[in-house]
Amino acid sequence: MSIENEKSLQELFRLADKAGNRRYHKLTKVDFENYRKFDHWRYINGDSECGTTPESRAWVKDNSDYHCPVCDARYGSSHGRSIDHKLPRAQYPWLSLDFRNLWVICHRCNQEKAERHWYEYEHYIFNNYPERYQDIAFARPRQLLQLLGSKQGS
Repeated sequence: MSIENEKSLQELFRLADKAGNRRYHKLTKVDFENYRKFDHWRYINGDSECGTTPESRAWVKDNSDYHCPVCDARYGSSHGRSIDHKLPRAQYPWLSLDFRNLWVICHRCNQEKAERHWYEYEHYIFNNYPERYQDIAFARPRQLLQLLGSKQGS
């Protein structure tokens, strides 16, 4: 990676930290309704191994393969699948039901990502697992981040 690219990445991470470390507590009525829909969906579909209904299992099957996109480990008993929010619902509850914000990763990677904002997570991967960085950058929720950027500017 060239020095110029590394400097621009560092600037991107700095700006993302500034935006991503804020907590969004003031929900609109629509935001709250969307969050409740997600809560209901999660309750119906369960949290264990990507849900308990045929619909949630079908979604997971359609949106994942046999390996975690983060660590490349094959899903199995020690690396079970989990549905994760790319942008944490603690910070972005109105995106809880937006399927562009969901991906399937293994339980261990989900725990490691925790409640990090996406760019904070990219920065963490860049510093700790540079060989994984390209895959994480590829999975970046570009449309959602652009949408958030346009809302902050207005």
